[in-house]
Amino acid sequence: LTVGCITHELKPEERKAAYNSDVTYGTNNEFGFDYLRDNMVVYKEEMVQRELNFAVVDEVDSILIDEARTPLIISGIGEKSTDMYKVADAFVRTLKKDDFEVDEKSHSVSLTDSGVEKAEKFFNLENYADAANMELQHHIIQALKAHNLMKRDIDYVIKDGEVIIVDEFTGRLMFGRRYSDGLHQAIEAKENVKVERESKTLATITFQNYFRMYNKLSGMTGTALTEEEEFRTIYSLDVIVIPTNKP
Repeated sequence: LTVGCITHELKPEERKAAYNSDVTYGTNNEFGFDYLRDNMVVYKEEMVQRELNFAVVDEVDSILIDEARTPLIISGIGEKSTDMYKVADAFVRTLKKDDFEVDEKSHSVSLTDSGVEKAEKFFNLENYADAANMELQHHIIQALKAHNLMKRDIDYVIKDGEVIIVDEFTGRLMFGRRYSDGLHQAIEAKENVKVERESKTLATITFQNYFRMYNKLSGMTGTALTEEEEFRTIYSLDVIVIPTNKP
């Protein structure tokens, strides 16, 4: 049997050779992003993965259940200016606690009536709720989230003047990954670092949808039995308990 290993620094031709091995090792992130990149190539010969035949997932409950809806996103540079993030951040800093509401459970924020009045005065608006102000509303909401839901040194860290996401499951720094929908820029404005231009999504997939494309799927973990119903419902997988060598 031939064996290949997918690591972050591999070149496309090296990745293709690794995927053509009988057995290929790698992380769920590497497999998922290679799938997305394969779907963006112009010529079939540029694809690195082959048919998704059989996957064995270690710590399967963590990948297929806990992180199931985690999106993998390939982004491109957007065209919008970053100025509005700074202005929205300046406005949010003027608000008092009674001017907005925070729901940590649903990860949502909103302005109260007093907050809307202050927004209309700050931005010289006749009607904050007017459809013409939707983009401004979006920037304000993202700024509110950055200040009230996203915690420094828990959700992200500042390293070399950049906002780096912290993986909520592993605690590792996720270099190169950015929050979507303008949230990352709102955090950059909050932390007074360079606000990068907003990206636009070119391709995306969740771990759940990626692994469901395999012809055969299996995995192992010490805690699968508690998620038995989800494995059966979502992935049509049975959970089998393997007895320990010694009681």
